[in-house]
Amino acid sequence: MNPTMNETRTGNTPRFSQHNKEAFRNPWVLGWIGGILLVLGVNAAFIVTAIVTSPGLVEKNYYEKGRDQERNFVSQQQMRNRLGWYMTLNTIRKPVTGESARYSFNVVDAKGTPIDADGAVIQAYRPSNVNADFSTKMQKIAPGVFSAELIFPLKGAWDLNVVLSKGEDSLKLTRRISVLSSSSQ
Repeated sequence: MNPTMNETRTGNTPRFSQHNKEAFRNPWVLGWIGGILLVLGVNAAFIVTAIVTSPGLVEKNYYEKGRDQERNFVSQQQMRNRLGWYMTLNTIRKPVTGESARYSFNVVDAKGTPIDADGAVIQAYRPSNVNADFSTKMQKIAPGVFSAELIFPLKGAWDLNVVLSKGEDSLKLTRRISVLSSSSQ
């Protein structure tokens, strides 16, 4: 009796082979299952990392604030045009982490006369970590001149907002700065 091809192959087939008829012994099936498990594992790791390291950058009332953004922008622009104030924010040197950096804020009208404002507040926002945000009241040096010393705890990009108020009027000046690492000097 001559053995058929199936009988010969069954006897000589290795345990893990493409010719093995058992699905979980076929390397292609095992490869696909391993690939799917790898993708699911990486996604689970990303989800856990996102939850554990959340910087809390999403505003609580983001929808309402987004709807009001255009209206607020237009009203700020109209107020800026009506008042005719020119505002500048300066520092002597680039800020460095852990070191004091003095910021001076100047505001004048269209004729160059200093504005005798009620006060100014400087707010430092860290775009990548809400826990590092801080604000401080600026000291009035002279009419139209305010000053504050800031110490940045982290290097990288920061947004500085100076809010100036005089009576019922208030304007905001925004600048993006870069804070250097103390070891990079």
